[in-house]
Amino acid sequence: MLMEETVRAGAMVRAIGQRSMRPVEKLNIAAIGNVTAQLHVHVVGRRRDDGLWPDPVWGRGPAIPYEPEVRDELLAVIRKG
Repeated sequence: MLMEETVRAGAMVRAIGQRSMRPVEKLNIAAIGNVTAQLHVHVVGRRRDDGLWPDPVWGRGPAIPYEPEVRDELLAVIRKG
């Protein structure tokens, strides 16, 4: 079940990239982390023009929130599944 949900999450990340006209070039999937005790999986879409490429994104720089209208559009894509 975890693999199925991870594949679905990856497809969603790719769909959001397509929808935003910024297609994902590399999909990173990892079950990493020593801070959170429970099992969790990271699914991260990467592009060569992202600010941290090719370095890892974990713990690097502050989170930058989406503008409300962009956030709402992305949430609509996620809800459609």
